[in-house]
Amino acid sequence: MSVEQATTRFDSLLNRMALEDGSYQVSVGPDWMQGRTLYGGISAALCLRAVRLAFPELPPLRSALIAFAGPSAGDVHIRPTMLRQGKSAAFVTADLTSEAGFGVHATFCFGASRVSAKRQVLLEMPSLPTPDDVFRPKPKDRVLPHFTDHFDMRVAKGALPISGATDADICWWLKALDSHEDFAEATLLALADAPPPAALSLFDSFTPLSTMTWMVDFLSDDTTSPDGWYAANLKSEAIADGYSAQNSYLWASDGKPLLACRQTVALFG
Repeated sequence: MSVEQATTRFDSLLNRMALEDGSYQVSVGPDWMQGRTLYGGISAALCLRAVRLAFPELPPLRSALIAFAGPSAGDVHIRPTMLRQGKSAAFVTADLTSEAGFGVHATFCFGASRVSAKRQVLLEMPSLPTPDDVFRPKPKDRVLPHFTDHFDMRVAKGALPISGATDADICWWLKALDSHEDFAEATLLALADAPPPAALSLFDSFTPLSTMTWMVDFLSDDTTSPDGWYAANLKSEAIADGYSAQNSYLWASDGKPLLACRQTVALFG
């Protein structure tokens, strides 16, 4: 089956998920693959979708901790488990398995909004050219992963991936091409993992890599952006012994901070 024949919109994929034999199941086509596995963002979004289906009264998502233990592909099965639900917060896990075996373990923290005596946000969005003034890069020595067809990703500042740069600090404009407002929370989670790790800018040819762990803090109940574009800043802070430690942040296009992330990436080169 060709990728074109298997293409599934993001919102359609989430709507296909169904409960069967105690787990939430959905078949994911090759258009969501990155090499031999589903790319991490869609795996995380599917886990979140299963949790929302299992426990529909949960408050807004505040934090996610995700371990990518192995590759995932094809028919996936996700089993959510409520760890504890209090008056305002709940902790829920989701385990994803597929024909490739155990793939993902996610822990989600949900929390109701409440009045804060103090309010402080120190994450100012970088000054960037508009999305219309920048372009989507095309790797010089390989085709883009299939899943990138679902996103518009444009380098706004910093060195391009696979450019042999000396600095692994890059800003992107990101936009989901086939999402829906009903899945704004899951869309943002998927979108945050769409660009390649910042460390890839240091290489002058492609090197295999894989995210191992990912922590995401949601900074606002409202995850939408006025024009659908989101600004992202990815910075690799330490690279050694085959691993990169990366920080990243996402803002709505009007400058509202939405996500703060920490990621461990395995580098095989």
